Amino acid sequence: MSIRGIYSSVTDIRRKVFTEVARLAYEGGDYSRIEELPYKILPGETAKYRDSIFLERAIIGERLRLAIGLPLRPMDEHAPLSTGINESAVAEKYYDPPLVNIIKFACNACPEKEFYVTDCCQGCLAHPCTEVCPKKAVSIVHGRSVIDQSKCVKCGRCENVCPYHAIVKLERPCAKACGMNAIKNDQNGRAEIDYDKCVSCGMCLVNCPFGAISDKGQIFQIIHSIKNGDRVIAIVAPAFIGQFGPNMTPEKFTAAMKMLGFDSVVEVAIGADLCTIEEAKDFLRAVPAEQPFMATSCCPSWSVMAKKLFPELAPYISMALTPMVLTARLQKKEHKGCKIVFVGPCSAKKLEASRRTIRSDVDFVLTFEELMGMFEAKGIDFDAITTEVPLEEATGAGRGFAVSGGVASAVADVIKRMEPDREVKIASAQGLQDCRKLLMLAKAGKYDGYLLEGMACPGGCVAGAGTLQPVDKSTAAIAKYKKEAPDQNALDSKYEITLSLLND
Repeated sequence: MSIRGIYSSVTDIRRKVFTEVARLAYEGGDYSRIEELPYKILPGETAKYRDSIFLERAIIGERLRLAIGLPLRPMDEHAPLSTGINESAVAEKYYDPPLVNIIKFACNACPEKEFYVTDCCQGCLAHPCTEVCPKKAVSIVHGRSVIDQSKCVKCGRCENVCPYHAIVKLERPCAKACGMNAIKNDQNGRAEIDYDKCVSCGMCLVNCPFGAISDKGQIFQIIHSIKNGDRVIAIVAPAFIGQFGPNMTPEKFTAAMKMLGFDSVVEVAIGADLCTIEEAKDFLRAVPAEQPFMATSCCPSWSVMAKKLFPELAPYISMALTPMVLTARLQKKEHKGCKIVFVGPCSAKKLEASRRTIRSDVDFVLTFEELMGMFEAKGIDFDAITTEVPLEEATGAGRGFAVSGGVASAVADVIKRMEPDREVKIASAQGLQDCRKLLMLAKAGKYDGYLLEGMACPGGCVAGAGTLQPVDKSTAAIAKYKKEAPDQNALDSKYEITLSLLND
C-alpha cells in the first residue's frame, strides 16, 4: 500500500511552503521576513503533528530554505533562516548539490528492516515460525513467539508461514522506495543518502510519511526572472493533464500560466515526437548491426542508473536528446534570448537541466506541485478563467510518453511505418528495482534485438515526485488526452523537418 495520491498533512505542509515562497518572491521587498513564515504556516502555541511546535516550525524553516534552493542550515551552530536569501533572489540560478536532502531532525530514525511479532500471535501449537527459522532466532516465551533480533537474518520465512499473519516486516519507507539502495543509517540511526548511488528520482521524498525528505526548488528564481521582464516560456510535460484538478482543463492552462507572468506555453509532447523519430532511426540503424539492443533515453534517473550500474551497457542507450531538451532548443532557436522553464512531474529533470551541456537549453525546472504553489500565491481561480487556448501541436504518441510503456510503443509505431516488415520486440520496466532486473537480463543476452524502455517511477512520469494526483487517475486522463490528438503517429509531427537543425 502506498501513501501516494492521498492529500495528507505532509502534502498540505508542502503546498503551504511552496505557496509562501512564491508569495514572498512576487511581493518582493525585504526578504528577511522569511523568519515570520513558519509562524504563518503553523500558527498558535500547540503542536499539531509532533511533540513540539518549536520542532515543527524548525522543520518548516528548512523546507522553506530548500524550496528557495538554499542549503540546509548546520544543526550545531546558529544561523538565521534568511541566511543566503538575498544571494538567491536572482533571475538565474541552478541548485547547488545535493538536490535531494534529508532534514535530519524531521527523520523518525525508522528501523532499516525488522521482523516483529504483533499481538495477533495466538501462541499456536504448531508454531511453524520456530520450525522454519534457519538461525533459531524465534522462540516461544510464555506461550508467545519472540524474535531475537541479534540472531535474525531478515529472511522473512517466519512471516511467510504464520497462519495468523502475526509477524510483520517493519521497513524504512524511504529505503524501500529507493531502487538504488542509496539510503542507509547515520550514527544516530537516521536516514542518510549515499549521493554516489542516488539518481535523484525522488521516490524517497514522496514515500517518507514524516515529510523529512525534500528536493531543492527554483520557484524563487523563476519569479525573479519574470519580474525582471525576461521572456519566460513554459514548456510543459505531457503528464500535466488532470494534475491541477477537473477545473483546470488543458485549454485553460495557457491563460492560467499567463496570469503568473509566463509569456507562452508549449507542450513538451512536441519534443517527445521528435525524440521518438530520432530513437526509431537510431534503432533501425544500430540494432543488431552495431549493438545487441537499444534502450530509450527519456527518463534521466533510468539512464543515470544504467550508466552507474552497467557502464558497459551505456553505449546501448539512445543518444537522442530528451523531449525536454528538444522542446527547449526549438523555443530558443525561435525566440532568441528567452528563458525556458520545464514544468513537469519530476525531481530528476532538475538534475538533468543542471548538467553543463543542457544549462544553455533549460533555465529552470518547476514541478507540478511547485507550480500549484504559484497558482495559490497569486489566488488564481481556475473556474473564473474563460480564455481557452487548445494545445494541438503534438501527436498522441508524444502525449503518451507520460505513462509507462508509452515511449517504446511510440518508437515501435514509427519503426512500423518506416519499415513495415521489421518486427520490434519491446520490454519495459517501471521502478528502478525492476529496471535493474531488466538490464541484468539484457546484459545476459536475454533481450538481444529488443527496444528497452525504463521509467524510474512506478507507473511512469505520472507517478513522478512532483505530481499532485493519484497515478491511476492521471493514467486515465492521459489516455483520453492522447486519443483526442488529431494525429497519433510521431511521423505526422509538423516539426519533423526541424529535427536536424536542433541537433546542430
